[in-house]
Amino acid sequence: MYSFDYSPEWASARDREDALHRFRAAFHVPQHGGRETVYFCGNSLGLKPKRTTELVNEELNDWARLGVEGHFKPHTGWFAYHELVRDDMATVVGAMPSETVVMNHLTVNLHLLLVSFYRPTADRYKIICEGGAFPSDRYALQSQVEWHGFSADDALVELEPREGEETLRQEDILEAIEECGDSLALVMLGGVHYFTGQALDIASITAAAHAEGAYAGFDLAHAAGNLVLNLHDWNVDFAAWCSYKYLNGGPGTVGGAFIHERHVQNLHLPRFAGWWGNDPATRFTMPHRFIPVASADAWQLSNAPVLEIAALRASLELFKEATMPVLARKSLELTSYLLFVIRTVLAAKGDDKLLEVITPFESQQRGCQLSLSFAEKGKHIFDTLSAAGVIADWREPDQEGRSYGVIRVAPVPLYNSFSDVYRFGELLGSAL
Repeated sequence: MYSFDYSPEWASARDREDALHRFRAAFHVPQHGGRETVYFCGNSLGLKPKRTTELVNEELNDWARLGVEGHFKPHTGWFAYHELVRDDMATVVGAMPSETVVMNHLTVNLHLLLVSFYRPTADRYKIICEGGAFPSDRYALQSQVEWHGFSADDALVELEPREGEETLRQEDILEAIEECGDSLALVMLGGVHYFTGQALDIASITAAAHAEGAYAGFDLAHAAGNLVLNLHDWNVDFAAWCSYKYLNGGPGTVGGAFIHERHVQNLHLPRFAGWWGNDPATRFTMPHRFIPVASADAWQLSNAPVLEIAALRASLELFKEATMPVLARKSLELTSYLLFVIRTVLAAKGDDKLLEVITPFESQQRGCQLSLSFAEKGKHIFDTLSAAGVIADWREPDQEGRSYGVIRVAPVPLYNSFSDVYRFGELLGSAL
């Protein structure tokens, strides 16, 4: 599919051909020893767009200049400030604008969505999730089932890879859904697994859940801004994500949620209510009863966090210009080049057992992230890379029963380059 060469000349030439390479200049890249780092940690915290400061300062200045009147200033009034990012966010996740809302933070949004989509009965109460899900997801699911009076040991069906394997097989997920049958209330999985980097087939999982009469929801923390998503067409019931990873919104910034059109139009669907989910036409008449707006906005509880959304605007402007299909194509090539570089480095060492890539090689099962496992000395290698100017992510051994550590590296197509990948290979070879 690709023709690669492990040389700085090839990497530089490919960067010159890359239509997205110019976007790197729109970001602040951390420095190390007088030069830019190899920043491969966008799966944890994306880089800061240079325009972020300008947009946040605009709102700070309007606060100083206008006070409360800033809620109703032309074009960017705070009353409807979340609407400024609605269309662009909907495009990123493959949704209709009415199905998308930017609000709260990821786990808060999961809880609010579970109020609507986890309504267990004595017979239908089980939730399928990953055995190695991100802890916050499991805590949310566990607390929800226990809130409804069930035991998490019984209600949570946690999927594990087959013995000797690192990732879930699609057929095993579908088989588990079918086996739960009429007892299944919800399938709640991560679109991309935070540890392994495995991307799931969201469309077929959703269809299988619906065939059993269950809802399908997804945590897209590692998928939004990483993969091409089509949540509306895939018929997903709901999803939630953060915006500080691939979406570059800033540390701990505002999250997002998706609720399918068929559900947002059901004004009788149970939900927790707050005045910012009320119909904006009557919001300031202070009606006695909650009247939900017929959009994902109905799940809002409070007014928008303006400064956080201002920061997110700066990144979404870049996504709009770059487009997700183009970003995804470069992402596939970048990670394919990274795999090639790693294999070349290992071949030069004469030992392909020094590390193992546990992320699936199949392009449809991965995004930007590759997870590299080390049977020994992994933390030392990570520290050596860090000292040389690589910013990546280390996961300790013994998480989820694993006896090895993992370095997660994510060459993000919006600001990483082929030269970054080549330089990583050189530094990895030295560290090994």
